[in-house]
Amino acid sequence: MDVKITTLAGKDAGKVKLSEAIFGLEPREDILQRVVRWQLAKRQQGTHQAQGRADVARTGAKMYKQKGTGRARHSSARAPQFRGGGKAHGPVARDHAHDLPKKVRALGLKHALSAKAKAESIIIVDELAVKDGKTRALADSLAKLGLTNALVIGGAELDTGFKRAASNLVNIDVLPVQGINVYDILRRNTLVLSKAAVEALEERFK
Repeated sequence: MDVKITTLAGKDAGKVKLSEAIFGLEPREDILQRVVRWQLAKRQQGTHQAQGRADVARTGAKMYKQKGTGRARHSSARAPQFRGGGKAHGPVARDHAHDLPKKVRALGLKHALSAKAKAESIIIVDELAVKDGKTRALADSLAKLGLTNALVIGGAELDTGFKRAASNLVNIDVLPVQGINVYDILRRNTLVLSKAAVEALEERFK
């Protein structure tokens, strides 16, 4: 699959051949859904916790004598039916993450890249660099390329000026190639890859 390379200024910079094994698959929604669900579950905090009857700071003494009052039999005021008592079956702190095989994760990334390629929503840029890190200069360059909602993937090391310039742009995400993931690819309309990112991806899945 041949894709033309462009510069940030919108000029032609040649062509690159994308691997069919990475960018030419038929996307499967079930695999993409499994990987996205795994990603979101992994990052969910799970720090929500209610106080149970063992956690409530109230006396554990019996409320009143067992017999002779005409009232129901009760013991501790920490019971959940009383105001100020512990919560029954409340949420507890836990880890929401679950396992997903490495092969499925790798396949999910390939299918996400293939989905963008099939939708013709991939742009290859020769170099991601902005002089002086000016946001206005980068915004103008992206406007020329028609990018308003995009994920930009650079090489192993991102240009400091480009990263700084892109940090103030709405709906523009920038990641190094080792941070590429299915969720971020799918949540943006366009995927922008640098030449270094393409080479790194092909080396990774070789």
